[in-house]
Amino acid sequence: MKFLMPVLPLLIGALLDSLLGDPYWLPHPVRLTGRMIAILEKFVRRHFRKLLPGGGLLTVVMMLLSVGMSGGLLLLGYWLHPAVGVITEGVLCYYLLAARCLYRESDKVRKALVSGDTEAARQAVSMIVGRDTAHLDEAAIARAAVETVAENTSDGVTAPLFYMMLGGAVGGCLYKTVNTMDSMLGYKSETYREIGCIPAKTDDLFNYVPSRLTALLMIAAAGICGLDSRNAMRIWRRDRRRHASPNSAQTEAVCAGALHLRLAGDAWYFGELHKKPYIGDPDRPIEPEDIRRADRLMYVTAFLMLVLCCGVRAGLGGWLL
Repeated sequence: MKFLMPVLPLLIGALLDSLLGDPYWLPHPVRLTGRMIAILEKFVRRHFRKLLPGGGLLTVVMMLLSVGMSGGLLLLGYWLHPAVGVITEGVLCYYLLAARCLYRESDKVRKALVSGDTEAARQAVSMIVGRDTAHLDEAAIARAAVETVAENTSDGVTAPLFYMMLGGAVGGCLYKTVNTMDSMLGYKSETYREIGCIPAKTDDLFNYVPSRLTALLMIAAAGICGLDSRNAMRIWRRDRRRHASPNSAQTEAVCAGALHLRLAGDAWYFGELHKKPYIGDPDRPIEPEDIRRADRLMYVTAFLMLVLCCGVRAGLGGWLL
């Protein structure tokens, strides 16, 4: 039983995510985290003349709150009864995973493109990417959807699993808090350059190992999915550093190689053009079905990471939290 207890929360979380996704009506801890970050951002901007140290304070406070709140909740649950603790931790793990949500939102883009409704596709893709989408054509819309599925395979699915492997739901909550801070503050615009610097660097650090592990698992997943795993490995070796972030191109390069597509390139953010190198080779034109292929690759990669994480936790027999 001691080998099963550390694994159950991860399995419960993955099962709930695959069945339910993130219902829009359900209260979500990540939204609460976002509100807390917004409140602290206002405090820092009001009381700190230099925003760089203020952003550092914001990062430390949010990380401590994340560990304290999730850890306190789990301590209470396990104190009441082990079953209550496992269920509570499983639900927390469920909230931290986004595979079903990522599939659902990206598939809306694919369906709109297939139906020929470019405006609906543009609107759908604007919900899952940070770039300006107003002037994207059909190919650029499909490319943006594939890129976000590839990148968020790590950010939204496998990286949370990696930190759940190390620290249970508390580790997953800590990672998700860091990732949310980067999503809200980690921009290079004049508004966020100082206050978002330390949150962005912290996110880079947290994602360094899981992004690379995810890339390797994705190469294996490409072979399982019937895609070109050999080309995925080739493009990953060549293009995995072609991004301003040290981590984002890891999975994008694998996906580009597996699908024989060219991804990335210049993009507009907040009305400003950002020059970015291409990832992959333009072996063929992108098509809406590539979004489904990227989703399939994401799911198989997530399954491999889940097996790995459960194996490690079971092997350690509960020594991890």
